[in-house]
Amino acid sequence: MNIKFKNSGNTGTWIGVGTAIGIAVFAATNDPTWIAVGVAIGAALSWQKPKNKNEE
Repeated sequence: MNIKFKNSGNTGTWIGVGTAIGIAVFAATNDPTWIAVGVAIGAALSWQKPKNKNEE
């Protein structure tokens, strides 16, 4: 069983995008909680169930 996921390399990208958004909001509000919120949002966006079109 050799399964290759098409979007498996995007996890770090979404976490980075979420962190960047959190840092931008932190810069505007000076509240460090937004950095953690941004990381959590990025992790949630990267955590998706893989879509298998060829289920056997």
